[in-house]
Amino acid sequence: MRFLLDESADGRIRAYLQEGGHDVSGIGREHPSGLPDYEVLAIAYRERRILITRDRDFGELVFVHLQPHKGVILLGLGASPPLAMISARLGKVLSQHALNSTSSSS
Repeated sequence: MRFLLDESADGRIRAYLQEGGHDVSGIGREHPSGLPDYEVLAIAYRERRILITRDRDFGELVFVHLQPHKGVILLGLGASPPLAMISARLGKVLSQHALNSTSSSS
């Protein structure tokens, strides 16, 4: 899968995803930092990436303003959660997505 890490996302997620064979880019690394949310969402859409963020403002862009997207994962796990907690939650989402993708293609 292809992911874009928002600046608000924990940078440790990159290694976790890459170890799982995923393609990961990030705001503040491959893309300039300080971009407005609508530009971040547009980059993710253009590059066909699922956005990973802690910023709830993306919900308004997706659900109120109906901005196109390839998916948004909101990781609201508190101020500084342990990497094990982040990995467990993200792993659960990814495995659920894989199950849904498999059953919908059957």
